[in-house]
Amino acid sequence: MTKLSVNINKIATLRNARGGDRPNVVQVALDCERFGAQGITVHPRPDERHIRYQDVLDLKKVVTTEFNIEGNPTPDFLELVHKVKPEQVTLVPDAPSAITSNAGWDTLYHHDYLKNIISDLKSIGARVSIFVDPIVDMVAGAAQTGTDRIELYTEAYATHYGQNPAAALAPYARAAQKANELGLGINAGHDLDLNNLQYLKNNIPGLLEVSIGHALVCDALYYGLEHTIQLYLKQLQ
Repeated sequence: MTKLSVNINKIATLRNARGGDRPNVVQVALDCERFGAQGITVHPRPDERHIRYQDVLDLKKVVTTEFNIEGNPTPDFLELVHKVKPEQVTLVPDAPSAITSNAGWDTLYHHDYLKNIISDLKSIGARVSIFVDPIVDMVAGAAQTGTDRIELYTEAYATHYGQNPAAALAPYARAAQKANELGLGINAGHDLDLNNLQYLKNNIPGLLEVSIGHALVCDALYYGLEHTIQLYLKQLQ
């Protein structure tokens, strides 16, 4: 079964909009685990506009499933990761001003940079995943960096799924095939939801994990958090 890691950034966005500590991101993370999520994902950014660095430290104390920290490997980010020592670190090349992640790594151009960072992260016992577009050459380049996994950036798939699911999936299937050939684990994330998730899961062999936040939190407004997590888990069975 493909694992579900719940990204709780949007919970922190809601908290920060009002101030105070409601909703409490630590409690939400614990509830996500209690309701069946197999991981918790956070993506702290330099301006701390949603998840704060202190949140990450607080979450480390209580998360019992896989803790996945995403982000651009700036010095501050790497310092935080060294303190927390999460089970997984996902490297994402987002600019500080980006509203959300919007591109994968050029693993050929950034080969040396990524290789050095991955070696450093593995020294603290973290599994490393690189955020990549569904391009075979980028997957092949990722394998040369020493990463354990790739995370396929699925915005394009989600955008075009409604018009032609097979065509939307095709580049992802090719990228996944290359990853499997090279021995890379496969994660996926971005704009996945209850409409498009099962088709992706059924057609990406070796899909180990999906990270879902925005759509899941939106669905929880209508269905409730516990029921929503169960709905997502059902799509992954």
